[in-house]
Amino acid sequence: MTVAVIERYHDRLPVSDATPVVSLGEGSTPLIAAPRLSESLGVELFLKLESMNPTSSFKDRGMTVAVSKALEAGAEAVICASTGNTAASAATYAARGGLRAVILQPAGAVALGKLAQARAVGAVVLEVMGSFDQALGAARELAERGTHALVNSLNPHRLEGQKTLAFELVEELGELPDVVALPYGGGGNTRAVGLGFEELGAGMPRVVAGQAADRAATVATAIRIADPVHRKEADAVVARSEGKVVTLSDDEILAAWRELARHEGVFCEPSSAASVAALRHAPEIAGGRVVCVITGHGLKDPRVVEQETAPPIQVDADPDAIAEAADRAA
Repeated sequence: MTVAVIERYHDRLPVSDATPVVSLGEGSTPLIAAPRLSESLGVELFLKLESMNPTSSFKDRGMTVAVSKALEAGAEAVICASTGNTAASAATYAARGGLRAVILQPAGAVALGKLAQARAVGAVVLEVMGSFDQALGAARELAERGTHALVNSLNPHRLEGQKTLAFELVEELGELPDVVALPYGGGGNTRAVGLGFEELGAGMPRVVAGQAADRAATVATAIRIADPVHRKEADAVVARSEGKVVTLSDDEILAAWRELARHEGVFCEPSSAASVAALRHAPEIAGGRVVCVITGHGLKDPRVVEQETAPPIQVDADPDAIAEAADRAA
């Protein structure tokens, strides 16, 4: 049986025996070697599959703590603005805890797989005619009125849960990695990972964060955030670690997305691939032990598959025709 985040790291989180734990068995995600990408990049590369959390993204680590604390505080509803993964996680954990969830999504900015998750578990999904930043401003104002608990990463309990990623990496590797690479959207995960490593007190790996060149319109919807709310803190983590923020074109992100799928069998959403793409701009990491955080599953954004891969080939139910078609497609 999986030991979930709050139980596993109870003494390191802002919870007590009185906290009503809302959990779906999050955390303890696989850390797998990536031999073909290791050879290509000249590093010893591991992939931390946060896509294997209950709602298929890293957000669940923080959401279990945020929703548990909201329930402990007597909240009746949670609210968030989201480009997708936070919405899916908030809605799911709210349902698990018996709370209402209100999701504010920027119009046209949310991938279908993520929206489906929020709708399926009964959240109220409102499409805001504006940007993510405008939706977040509205969510913050409602939370300040005391009617809803905000569960975006501005909620400090979210960061507390997400810092456990650093704990797991050190436990699984038996030491600090040399480098941790991850996507950079709002900056909350970068900030949280830095918090976790600093709390361990064993040093800080170099942090490489991949952001989209066009933050407002990137194909990587999970990092489609024009104004990162954690920019100052995330950039400070990168600076303290002697790492770097790498700005990536959509073509670079999609190339890394295809590499992960075709070379390592890891199907992730495009934003996750920003971690791998960023490594190609960091020659100083050569020879090191590197972890790329795969933040979300590919089924979150199936539209990209339609756009970036060949469609199925129609063929008669005949062995010779099937063999011929397969050979032509190879």
